[in-house]
Amino acid sequence: MTAVHPLPSTWGRFTLGSYYVDAPEPAIVDTGIATTPAEAIAPGLAALGRRVEDVRWILLTHGHVDHVGGAHALWELTGRRARVVVHEADAPFVRARRAHVDEYVEGRGRYLRDPQGAERLAAMAQTVISGELEPDVLLRGGETLSLGAGVTVAVHHVPGHTAGCVTYVVDGTDAIVGDAVEINGGNGFPTYADPSAYRASLERLRDLGPARMYLGHPFVGADGARYDLALDAAGARRALRESLDIEARIAAAFARCEPRESDSPYSPFAAVAQALGYEGDPSLEPSPFFTTLHAYREGARP
Repeated sequence: MTAVHPLPSTWGRFTLGSYYVDAPEPAIVDTGIATTPAEAIAPGLAALGRRVEDVRWILLTHGHVDHVGGAHALWELTGRRARVVVHEADAPFVRARRAHVDEYVEGRGRYLRDPQGAERLAAMAQTVISGELEPDVLLRGGETLSLGAGVTVAVHHVPGHTAGCVTYVVDGTDAIVGDAVEINGGNGFPTYADPSAYRASLERLRDLGPARMYLGHPFVGADGARYDLALDAAGARRALRESLDIEARIAAAFARCEPRESDSPYSPFAAVAQALGYEGDPSLEPSPFFTTLHAYREGARP
């Protein structure tokens, strides 16, 4: 059995999940932010008796800054020998910092009352993204990557959180899902850009039935307790079931509550927040409340 080792790091209030796949052609799945490779990944590998210079694959679950920000820095630490892999739909986030700003402007930025929001995000991207680069491998889903000596990584396209989310399944048993399984998010609300795709992806992962599942962050459950980054089969089933239940509750609340402009910080989704009992700060980046409710609103249009 091929070992998968969590290599957690931190960024402000967030814990970030990167993973080492210990294969003949070693892989790192997700790279955190610009400082993560030098401050967490390389030392974590050293503690395992491994060298960052030997990593041959950089596998990205999706394009958000806290997963791809360290990709260029890690690529440099491997002597530029590792192959960078991402789904084609999220490749723009690896190629250009500007793509992250555009996503903000076109989505949650419409609701946040911050006239300097785009400029702040652009400045943040300059700091936490280590560099822009062209991926070596663009995925569509359905591929099988060989990490040598019979070690395989099956690629499952699981859109929803982003259009290009993928899950990497190592040797048919261990699923590294990134943020494709959100439960109740990092701060009491899940983030997804396409509710229908998110729900279908959760169902697909449930049917896959992984023996172990590795999350992008220690997400919060409905009871407020945090999940571990690494889950056994029972924990994976619970996380998937709870994620589906939470999405269904949000969808039902949105269906009952017409968007309406108001003075509420939750405007135009104040009625949804009230129906769900959500009292979190909707402006706290990455603004999961507005990202997700905007997705329902766009999907509801004829």
